[in-house]
Amino acid sequence: MANIFDIIGPIMVGPSSSHTAGAARLGMVARTLLKSTPCRAEIKLHGSFAQTYKGHGTDKAIIGGLLGFSPDDLRIKDSLRIAKNQGLTCVFSAVYLGDVHPNTAVITVFSQTGECISIQGSSIGGGKIKIHAVNDLPAEFTAESDTLIVYHIDTPGVIAAVTGLLAKHDVNIGRMKVFRSHRGGRSVIVMEIDQAVCTDLCQLIRTIPNVTEIMAVPGTARIESSP
Repeated sequence: MANIFDIIGPIMVGPSSSHTAGAARLGMVARTLLKSTPCRAEIKLHGSFAQTYKGHGTDKAIIGGLLGFSPDDLRIKDSLRIAKNQGLTCVFSAVYLGDVHPNTAVITVFSQTGECISIQGSSIGGGKIKIHAVNDLPAEFTAESDTLIVYHIDTPGVIAAVTGLLAKHDVNIGRMKVFRSHRGGRSVIVMEIDQAVCTDLCQLIRTIPNVTEIMAVPGTARIESSP
């Protein structure tokens, strides 16, 4: 059954929950994964996003998210100017991604210190989003809940070691998916969890043999309620 917020939509800067609220959240996820405000962003837009992004303010919304603005932040209307003033260079282009949601973007962001994060995500309506890939690896999650992403080499025992550590620290997994490029190749565990994971626990997971990287993504509600 739909709740009242599914019917009337999110509190946001208009005009469209799909083209602005969801777009802002996509930008915010990219910023969160980068762990800093980016200095450069390359944004490729597919389908309806590519056709209407200027009229619907999708460009302003994505950049607002990259700057840390929540969907209801009035500064989104001026985000392009604010980004320029803060030294954030943004390049938009159209791309065809095949049979994917029409409101899909590939957002690649770079930090001052050389880090790079790329996400592919869709705004699926009502301000909700779905992330499909991080750094070219499948990693489907909604970003509504806290999410833990663990990259590793596909070898026996890694998944058991990761989930065992979470259980030992009383972290409950609500949903888990595993993707891999091929047998014995790059693999990723995506877990939607019921509470935040502390830095110390992330460091412990990182020491598990064949784990190559770990990312903890706060849920969008928690990000947007932060000062």
